[in-house]
Amino acid sequence: MARIFPAFAAITLLFLLLVTHLRQCSGGGHNYNDALRKSILFFEGQRSGKLPPDQRIRWRKDSALHDGATAGVDLTGGYYDAGDNIKFGFPMAFTITMLSWSIIDFGRNMGGELGNAVRAVKWGTNYLLKATAKDGIMYVQVGDPLSDHNCWERPEDMDTLRTAYKIDVNHPGSDVAGETAAALAAASIVFRSRDPAYSRLLLNRAVKVFEFADKHRGAYSSNLHSAVCPFYCDVNGYQDELLWGAAWLHKASRRREYREYIVKNEVILRAGDTINEFGWDNKHAGINVLISKEVLMGKAEDLKSFQINADDFVCSVLPGFSHSQVQYSPGGLIFKAGGSNMQHVTSLSFLLLAYSNYLSHANHAVPCGETAATPALLKRLARRQVDYILGDNPLRMSYMVGYGSRYPQRIHHRASSLPSVAAHPARIGCKAGSRYYLSPNPNPNILVGAVVGGPNSSDSFPDSRPFFQESEPTTYINAPLVGLLAYFSAHP
Repeated sequence: MARIFPAFAAITLLFLLLVTHLRQCSGGGHNYNDALRKSILFFEGQRSGKLPPDQRIRWRKDSALHDGATAGVDLTGGYYDAGDNIKFGFPMAFTITMLSWSIIDFGRNMGGELGNAVRAVKWGTNYLLKATAKDGIMYVQVGDPLSDHNCWERPEDMDTLRTAYKIDVNHPGSDVAGETAAALAAASIVFRSRDPAYSRLLLNRAVKVFEFADKHRGAYSSNLHSAVCPFYCDVNGYQDELLWGAAWLHKASRRREYREYIVKNEVILRAGDTINEFGWDNKHAGINVLISKEVLMGKAEDLKSFQINADDFVCSVLPGFSHSQVQYSPGGLIFKAGGSNMQHVTSLSFLLLAYSNYLSHANHAVPCGETAATPALLKRLARRQVDYILGDNPLRMSYMVGYGSRYPQRIHHRASSLPSVAAHPARIGCKAGSRYYLSPNPNPNILVGAVVGGPNSSDSFPDSRPFFQESEPTTYINAPLVGLLAYFSAHP
């Protein structure tokens, strides 16, 4: 894997930032409003269950209408996480947390798209409420992944095993339960003024789910290994999700008990670990940035260590800084090994933008050696990543489907790559879809707004379905991007 020397990376990034600035000053730049609209529309293409009359992606139809039936419960609805037909609860909950955070911090910048963003959250929370309806039990996945991944089928045709997997007091899953508590708590803030009764329902459920997560500790992949691994294995441990859940419950409820929990468990639950990681499995950088807002507002001096960690996170991603721990491609894209790299790009960029706003309100900059990372610098870094996604990259290619003149045509996505039900009413069986998977032709259904895993460390991209690490979109790539695009649409 190519390593970019710090000084070269700094010069490259500064040059790209200057080019971006000059393009914008000369009337160029991106249509962030259009990208925002499309990034939210994507979620409608990922819907499972009975679709509503106002469904805008019309080539998708009802699917998985009997989910949960084998367990005697209703688990219809929710989102397919990516290009397959499984409902994985862990990344779905993280998606809802990040969509909610996007609205909380940047909803005022969303204009006419705010309603669509709120509806995207509610489609997810309605499912999470079903999954947590019974005390001491939580359904964390629907669909057998080996059965599903053995087929290339439209969700509307699915005849694979729809096994409902659960955690309970004897088979804990503090990671997925902690993230679900965070999602419900964050969403309760979104609905606080819009639908107070629904908001209270979400917050009360978040309290119960967090109590379950904390009281019965363990990683869900220890008990459900064959179902969730290697897809969404908890590699990082469940401790960060407990702190993350407590942080969101404190923000949503203002109850002292959650603040005390954070202070008491900061060291035990390793808040300072892996400070430059943030995604569905690792919440450390997000915890520190989220909690730092109160510290920077002068309301929580006893949580100062979280702000120190957040500052360290900023320094760890600065290109050219001697202690930088994040790799950049030659074209300036944040790159982390492991596949689906755009999830790191959007999540880390979201944190940079959110933290820059918190720093601005406190008139604070982050000292990184001899460099002062100002709020303006962090915003430019975040914008640079967004612009790369939208087409300012060596291939001059947008990695958002349907945005710009050139974008991925053969994304790794069953529903997009197979003929729609309207175009091909007859069922397409498990193996009958393989010829579409292997076809060199573009996908017949354009999944507008989908952001794919993206290019490799040298900025090259194979526009091919079998290269799923590069060509597969996910909900948790888009969720933080919604907030980024909202902000830049109002501050072009």
